[in-house]
Amino acid sequence: MAIRRILQLGDPLLRVISAPVTDFAAAQAVLADLDDTLGEFRRTHGFGRGISAIQIGAPTRVILLRFEGTLYELINPTYAAQSPEMFELWDDCFSFPNLLVRLQRHCSVRIRYQDRHAQHHELTAEGSFSELIQHEMDHLDGILAVDRAPSTALATRDQWLRQQRHRS
Repeated sequence: MAIRRILQLGDPLLRVISAPVTDFAAAQAVLADLDDTLGEFRRTHGFGRGISAIQIGAPTRVILLRFEGTLYELINPTYAAQSPEMFELWDDCFSFPNLLVRLQRHCSVRIRYQDRHAQHHELTAEGSFSELIQHEMDHLDGILAVDRAPSTALATRDQWLRQQRHRS
């Protein structure tokens, strides 16, 4: 459909709580734009696994993920469970691609969602897949990774890469 501009940190629309999807035909158009936009971001930046509709200016509860070769289209996702165990990671985001944020996420989650045909599903995710889902679901509620981290837990991508090289 169309490659859309990704909203950047500071854009007030990123703080909007996304509305539930009721028009699944419209959601399919958003999913197509998300797929095109994710593909272009991956082509130009060399990374990227998921994107939420709000990041392209569509305040609707839609997420598109490409994780380990599988496409996931999550409409109206909600948490069914989150593990009490947490893990720490450096998170990044299309809305601030040169900034990494150290934060904690749940080790595993279980979500309920609908597909493009309004059918209900449940999905369990662990580790980096769990982190990705949590990151994108935060976007649906106007929450950014920078909101979940202490102010001392920020690094530019270049600085983070330098630190990783020194550890090797």
